[in-house]
Amino acid sequence: MRLPALRRPSPSMAVSVMALVVASTGTSYATGLIGSADIRNDSVQSRDVKDRTLKGRDLKNGVIGSNKVRNGSLKSKDFSAGQLPAGPQGPAGVGRWALVDATGAIVAQSGGFSVTAAYPTLAPSGADTAGLRANGNVYINAGENLADNGILAVVALQNTVDQNGDSITNGRAAGADANPEFSGEITAAMCQPGVVNCAPPGTGNANHLVVSPRNSDGSVTTDGTRKRFYVVVTGNSADRG
Repeated sequence: MRLPALRRPSPSMAVSVMALVVASTGTSYATGLIGSADIRNDSVQSRDVKDRTLKGRDLKNGVIGSNKVRNGSLKSKDFSAGQLPAGPQGPAGVGRWALVDATGAIVAQSGGFSVTAAYPTLAPSGADTAGLRANGNVYINAGENLADNGILAVVALQNTVDQNGDSITNGRAAGADANPEFSGEITAAMCQPGVVNCAPPGTGNANHLVVSPRNSDGSVTTDGTRKRFYVVVTGNSADRG
């Protein structure tokens, strides 16, 4: 019986076999053959990338941004834990604080604060014949220009002081404003002439802040009803002297 003669593979068959070999060898070989020019623009999407396989080293610095990536093409699941692009670095400093007691004295602080005037009685001025226009406030030198900082103040609890003489200091007395040890109002701001005027000498500048504790009805506190408070300066404190 005569066997049929073997034919030489056609060029198309040779290409097909080569493609099959490349595919079976894995991505390591294919990577060397496929480059950016071989991929159509905007053709690779999230579904084409295995979840959590992209690392920070795979991405060129600065390439990820709202104008760099097509909407919806990359998602958080495409990045390994800890590999998400970092946001812009925040300003130096994480904030400073001080605790001021009912007399207006600083009793604890993170550093840099000093009291310039605590509930002062000033010389009479205009309609303020008793000189009490600043008597309800504490003026604090922050040791830095506060123009690029935030200022916060909060009344500090003091449940060992009976402020209204009812022998109840646990905050459980019934009735409105019946627990002054637990309640009150407070405001704070940077001293800024024309915006927040600060009367005591030397306080009318951006290095000073004013804190004004009040009773719950908004009236000025007096000796025996004044509040402890915390004051916090947030933001950049790199210019602190």
